[in-house]
Amino acid sequence: MELEIDIRKTLRSGKRNFHLDVRLRTHSRRIVIYGPSGSGKSLTLKAIAGLMRPDDGCIRLGGVTLFDSAAGVDLAPQSRQVGYLFQDYALFPHLTVRQNIGFGLAGGWRNPSPERRHEAVDYWLEAFKLEPMAHQFPDELSGGQRQRTALARALVAHPRALLLDEPFAALDPALRARMRAELDELQRRLEVPMVLITHDEDDVAVFGDHVSCLRDGRIADPGTDCSEALLHDAAD
Repeated sequence: MELEIDIRKTLRSGKRNFHLDVRLRTHSRRIVIYGPSGSGKSLTLKAIAGLMRPDDGCIRLGGVTLFDSAAGVDLAPQSRQVGYLFQDYALFPHLTVRQNIGFGLAGGWRNPSPERRHEAVDYWLEAFKLEPMAHQFPDELSGGQRQRTALARALVAHPRALLLDEPFAALDPALRARMRAELDELQRRLEVPMVLITHDEDDVAVFGDHVSCLRDGRIADPGTDCSEALLHDAAD
């Protein structure tokens, strides 16, 4: 998979401005964007997903142009065929596990029927060992079960790539290590390309076939020690 990002975005809040200027090109299937909070990681991921429109530039994924300001291309999020895993998982609290997973297959904003069976949903319920809690609601699940539900929802529509926003940040250390290992095994088995943003060196060690260090809205030069940049910001 080739990912090409060349975007600019300026955000203003009162007298403060934040300038995002990201240039990245890679053929890796396991991409990590690493940096401290406030560096622009989530903005970059949302730009790929179509949840944030850059001021100018272009984004291409697997040979498909997702965004090109000069050519007037800006595909809607649902047309980009990417699965997005939010940091807080963003599960619908009023929908069961089965309904949450099937939401992206329903079309429009209509909630899937709690009793409707779908082959793809059944597959992911079994793959993630979620069948026993298929009719439970998110607040009845453990942290790991919620994450697996969110992953299943992201994967059910066979996305071109999987985008992960700090996927382990909300988990306790023991569960974080287990879910990191599970995601590692899952990605290798499915061979689905992934872009993961994080400030955790352990995520970099496991998933970072291609690592870009993002700081103050810009990708650092190749060879930059990302861990030193992160420690510097933590000390400021």
